[in-house]
Amino acid sequence: MGQTLIKDVHVKPLRWIPDERGRLMEILRTDDSIFTKFGQAYVTTTWPGVVKAWHYHKLQDDHFCCLTGMIKLVVYDNREDSPTHKVLNEFFIGDHNAQLIVVPRLCYHGWKCVSLNEAMILNLVTEPYQHAAPDEYRLDPHDNGLIPYDWSRKDG
Repeated sequence: MGQTLIKDVHVKPLRWIPDERGRLMEILRTDDSIFTKFGQAYVTTTWPGVVKAWHYHKLQDDHFCCLTGMIKLVVYDNREDSPTHKVLNEFFIGDHNAQLIVVPRLCYHGWKCVSLNEAMILNLVTEPYQHAAPDEYRLDPHDNGLIPYDWSRKDG
């Protein structure tokens, strides 16, 4: 892919298995080397051109798969003790590039829907969501003074 992966970020290529009835895609199995534990599964959607960013978790790891549409998923390593401190990764995942991306705790992440249709994202997290005390620490997606990233489309 040409980029240095952030420590503990994992990319699992996925593939659709078609037959005359439809198709199937395995996303995450308990015998995968990247599987640690199951906390919760949820689906979220994002409208075209919308940015959902930045946040990180102290307790959970995320496992993102874009089921429909396309997103640009961006991860920023803000862990001072990490060998990839301040490294940024971009992944274009969805209809045209089926992948599961593991985002480790303490790394900021977010995405932008880059398809012309709504994107639907599956997240398999290692901890269940705590409504009374969410494990989410947020920054402004565009002007935060920490993450050197511009969400605008890069033409050329």
